[in-house]
Amino acid sequence: MTRHLLIAGACALALSLGACNKKAETPTANNPTPDAHPASTILTPSNETNAQDYVTKTANSDRLEVESAKVALKRSANADVKAFAKAVETAHTKAADDLKSALTKAKLTLTPPTALPDDMAKQIDDLNKADAKDFDKKYMDHEVDIHQDALDLQTRYAKDGDNADLKAYAAKMATAIQDHLTKAKSIRDALKS
Repeated sequence: MTRHLLIAGACALALSLGACNKKAETPTANNPTPDAHPASTILTPSNETNAQDYVTKTANSDRLEVESAKVALKRSANADVKAFAKAVETAHTKAADDLKSALTKAKLTLTPPTALPDDMAKQIDDLNKADAKDFDKKYMDHEVDIHQDALDLQTRYAKDGDNADLKAYAAKMATAIQDHLTKAKSIRDALKS
């Protein structure tokens, strides 16, 4: 019995010493904080004040919104969810066109991506495969998450971006995205009650 207590005590001491010597991890682009939102890897950048990074992330975000909305328009039976999806599809299609105009105005030759990256394509696939009875809740949770990430991206670029024309575009988009986020939260909360 004493032997078991000594072994247990030695193990506890070793674990304590190991924990004391462990350095706290500093969040980086490649190592986000453990409690970071899963979607933040999509929009949390290595350098969000860089025009190219901003354009890529914004274009991907708009495309994700449009594709998600298309899934909701096909799958949802809820009138509020469908109306929200239609509004999002229209707004983010226009936002993608407005981004191209902002690039022209800024005299930048950056080209937005034309296809979703794999992690975003998987999100669309997950929505397509969601159980019908849980679809509306899953879609609205998704919309709250990605609109929050999009709002964070637009707000940061509007404040610290490296191009004045794109900063103006980002500020305008932040206002529109905030409206979508507020509406998404309202619908999500109504579905829960």
